[in-house]
Amino acid sequence: MVAVRPSVPLAGAVTVDGSKNAALPLLAAAAAMHRPVHLSNVPANTDVRTMLTLLQQTGWHATRPVSDPHTTVILPSDKQRPDPAPEVAARIRASYYLVPALLGAYGRARLPWPGGCAIGERGMEQHFKVYERFGDRSTVDDRGYLVEAATGGRGTVSIMLPFRSRGASIAAVLRTVVAGRPLRLGQPNLSPEVLSVVEALRISGWECRVSEAVLTLQPPRSISGEEIAWRVPGDKIEAGTLACAVAVTGGNARILGVHRDDITPLITALRWLGIPAEAEDGTLTVQAQDAQPTGRPLRAIASLSPGGLDADFEPALLALALTLPGTHLFADDINPGRHRNLLPQLARLGATIDELSPTQCRFAGPQRLTGAGVEATDIRTGSALLIAGLTAHGVTTLGGLEQLRRGHADLPVKLHALGADICEVIP
Repeated sequence: MVAVRPSVPLAGAVTVDGSKNAALPLLAAAAAMHRPVHLSNVPANTDVRTMLTLLQQTGWHATRPVSDPHTTVILPSDKQRPDPAPEVAARIRASYYLVPALLGAYGRARLPWPGGCAIGERGMEQHFKVYERFGDRSTVDDRGYLVEAATGGRGTVSIMLPFRSRGASIAAVLRTVVAGRPLRLGQPNLSPEVLSVVEALRISGWECRVSEAVLTLQPPRSISGEEIAWRVPGDKIEAGTLACAVAVTGGNARILGVHRDDITPLITALRWLGIPAEAEDGTLTVQAQDAQPTGRPLRAIASLSPGGLDADFEPALLALALTLPGTHLFADDINPGRHRNLLPQLARLGATIDELSPTQCRFAGPQRLTGAGVEATDIRTGSALLIAGLTAHGVTTLGGLEQLRRGHADLPVKLHALGADICEVIP
């Protein structure tokens, strides 16, 4: 566990890791390419290490240059290993991204139901409907699911998603890579995580066209076996967490390695609350020492729409808004179990939050929190509790670091580098 005490205003500069949520589908895309892929800025969190283990278990080689621990080279293999260890695949939600690569290599993919953070039911129905459009056959049981690849098939595959599912969008993109067929995807998810995969395909010779209504992919006329190089984008969620930590302490800091477009909704929310923030040339600057709280109510509504607030920004903003004047509303229908994890932990610190529904809450700020023992029951709950602990009177002890490290290799270390009073407690 770690112990957090109220901190002086955070200051300095820190660089975010590569994005876990982008690295996982990019690793799966590398496997689907069946050619060497050089992937840089790979984060060292637990979920990424699990994905690399799954690739190795199913026949791919993953190598890392000694001189660069954040670069991974994925190489195809001729070894026949169609099934990963179920207990390993069940650790992460992103195991389902491996289905297309396994279909391309072995004609079938058997995997357990995805794991990851316990933040509500997040089914795979749309994934299976994507595979059905390619002619694949899916069967399910209590232990997991089996997808069997169709043989043959030509022409454009047209899919209209009923909502902007990130997982189903990536499934469609990776499945068309393996099939080598054109794709027309209606109502795609256009998050940075999806667009990073599309950009990787563009680098690899695919013709890609993106609009809010339709994503189209056209395979290259010829496929080279030469190595291709991709890069994992900076972690927008880690950047947002650090920005909220700087803001809650009234500090000034620069957060490097993140694209402006990826964090625009976060910057909008910070400015609405009266916290000066801007992003330029890959650097997010927060100048909370100059903050003049507006007292305006913040409506932080998680959204899958282009330009909407990513659900993973919501917990960090909630922890920040507790310290600022106004009556604030937060909602996350995308991850229906997240509030069930977060709100009881904040209540241990003395927060008073009204639950309007399982996915909506409202509270008035500022509130005075008191240090207590809390638990990181999922990645984003853990990061939000770190932010809350920076202002709580007394000592806050945070357990469940294994959850936090699934998404962040060293978030407490980054906070300490900015001046946070935080240390690891040895049991």
